[in-house]
Amino acid sequence: MARGKTSADASELEKLEWPYDWPPPWRSERLLGHETAEKTMLAAHQSGRLHHAWLLAGPRGIGKATLAWRFARFLLSGEGKGGLFGGGPESLDVAADAPGRALVDARSHPDLFHLRRTLHPDTGRMRAEIAVDDVRELGAFMHMTPAMGKWRVAIVDAADEMNRNSANAVLKILEEPPPNAVLLMVAHAPGRLLPTIRSRCRRLALQPLAEEIVMRLLGDYAPGVKAEERVVLARLSEGSIGRALELAGAGSLELYREMVDVLATLPELDMARLHGFAERFARRGEEANAAWRSLNYLFDGWLKGLARHAAVGGEAAAIVPTERGLQARLAAAANLDRWIGAWEKAAELLSGADRVNLDRKQTVLASFLALQSAMR
Repeated sequence: MARGKTSADASELEKLEWPYDWPPPWRSERLLGHETAEKTMLAAHQSGRLHHAWLLAGPRGIGKATLAWRFARFLLSGEGKGGLFGGGPESLDVAADAPGRALVDARSHPDLFHLRRTLHPDTGRMRAEIAVDDVRELGAFMHMTPAMGKWRVAIVDAADEMNRNSANAVLKILEEPPPNAVLLMVAHAPGRLLPTIRSRCRRLALQPLAEEIVMRLLGDYAPGVKAEERVVLARLSEGSIGRALELAGAGSLELYREMVDVLATLPELDMARLHGFAERFARRGEEANAAWRSLNYLFDGWLKGLARHAAVGGEAAAIVPTERGLQARLAAAANLDRWIGAWEKAAELLSGADRVNLDRKQTVLASFLALQSAMR
């Protein structure tokens, strides 16, 4: 069941957890592109030797959490009627009227635990990390007897948001796994987890989605996006439908064009153009916050592509006209070490701006000037 110490209304809390227009993972009916992973989990269940802990790893927004919820729904309300040789189910699909299905979708099933970041009781804001107190509740839950069926299921989303104390508390659960309990851990960056946690989980690596799948899902979840824009968003998102939908909702295509137009003025840098671009991030509010998140992703991705080109060549296809030949020109103006140093500095500035309350406009200016310095 949903956990978290808060006095906020349930609908308000869910809006803080999932501030998007498309369905959250716990209510999503569809998962495309991960059929092999589904078959692996289904086969493990049908073998009668289901591992007690799974690490679902891969980039953010490709469907890891959706897969975890599909498996939880399957175990709690749609489990097969036979083993591997008994005519068991061929997928993790669960009928809409299956016993307990509605409880899972509402995150109120007594044999379900959803461990994630919760509201801080003093500030009313979402915590930056998963609190150790919530992990202690998970430990107690895992050792209880199932109330409605055979299994108890816990989903950790995302495991790489645990702090050291939280991770150690989860490790204790993994060291003495209770019977008939399954822990599903979603991780965007599994390398951040303790090696002892990773070694006790069965790892299932999910790959980025194919561009055609991202475009198909964009058509379903964001039908207002034009077909030609879906192509660009699929390319920019690098196989993440979650990222593509975020970019679609933040006016990111225009943001990308403006960003590249400024980059194209290097090494001199058109300061008037740069100040105009940076000014949009001086504002606050949800719309400005979404644009800021998009800039963090787009700028980092573009610099990653520049560093890749400087290392091995092979410039990616241009998305906007001013991008043609730009990476090749910049890569020739400075060596790889300089570009990697500039990329790291820009990433540190942008990712840390809100954490240490830096002025966003000045942070953008400093990030572009770091690129200019790399060329001198």
